[in-house]
Amino acid sequence: MKWGIEMLERDVEKALVKRIELLGGTCEKFTSPAKRSVPDRLVTLQGNRIEFVECKRPGQVPTEKQHRDHVRRRALGCTVWVIDSLEGIDLAYPI
Repeated sequence: MKWGIEMLERDVEKALVKRIELLGGTCEKFTSPAKRSVPDRLVTLQGNRIEFVECKRPGQVPTEKQHRDHVRRRALGCTVWVIDSLEGIDLAYPI
């Protein structure tokens, strides 16, 4: 909790979008009609940096299906972040 208010996944996601826009990138909602359990966001930054982000409420972890998807993408050389806090955003995308 921050300032006595419980953060929700959507709050983490909104803060992520603002941070990426501040960095000059895009943070698009990522969905796949044919497949569930894909990461929430596709982040594109300067320098050919394209990453996937799974947003969670503080303390929440990915489901087993999400975890398997992350492992598969990482094996292909992709960066996949699981972010559940403002501190996680700072760690992955410092200003």
